Amino acid sequence: MPEVIVRKGEPVDRALKRLKNKLDAEGILEEVRRLRAFETPSQKHRRKAKANAKRGRTRFRFNPQG
Repeated sequence: MPEVIVRKGEPVDRALKRLKNKLDAEGILEEVRRLRAFETPSQKHRRKAKANAKRGRTRFRFNPQG
């Protein structure tokens, strides 16, 4: 579990932003949102296909030859 230590004189907003960035980097928030409600097999398949297509578009954008 990521943790953030609030430095002396640091605004709490900045510490919260650092925590959010760490959670995003580890994918924790996305997983919590996904597990909040039941996901049918078709929804899971659709989500994975969408992510795969997005990954392919990104790859093509940075490497159009292959």
